[in-house]
Amino acid sequence: MPNIKSAKKRVKVIATKTLQNKAANSALKTEIKKAVAAIESNSENKEQAVRTAVKKIDQAAAKGILHRNTAARKKAALGRKLNANA
Repeated sequence: MPNIKSAKKRVKVIATKTLQNKAANSALKTEIKKAVAAIESNSENKEQAVRTAVKKIDQAAAKGILHRNTAARKKAALGRKLNANA
């Protein structure tokens, strides 16, 4: 446990940011799963689902939740699935 006041504050701030990052990561995974499910079920709104997932991936990369290369890899994988199932 930290003894210094600023260190105690950092512990609180890090805990808050960890919760925010977990929530954002969970929402991102949910969008990706929805897009994959739409592609596999061959629904008529699969392009819209992929577009929404790509937007969420870009937002996560901009906020620093995902590394930009990871974001690019996830977007490319969604695109490959969409094109293979088209």
